[in-house]
Amino acid sequence: MPETAENQVETRGNRKERVGEVISNKMAKTIVVRVERRFPHPQYRKVITAYTKFYAHDEKSEAKPGDRVRIQETRPLSKLKRWRLMEVVERGEQIAPIAAAEVK
Repeated sequence: MPETAENQVETRGNRKERVGEVISNKMAKTIVVRVERRFPHPQYRKVITAYTKFYAHDEKSEAKPGDRVRIQETRPLSKLKRWRLMEVVERGEQIAPIAAAEVK
């Protein structure tokens, strides 16, 4: 029985998913996502917050800096890109660029 595209996606195995904040979208079809990870220090048990940057493929260029997005692991798309944008979970606040006249 030939597999359809929908069945093929389900049989690819478990792919990692992460939720993080977009920190840059200046590249073509690529976003940089910062993912936060919290864990206790192995010896001292203080909770540590560590951040990791992931380069993700954004086909439609829909994610903007400040947005919370869900990314999924995928095959290597370039030297650094191994993740794909799945959805924009929450839109961030759009910060207007500071005009040159305001800065003195």
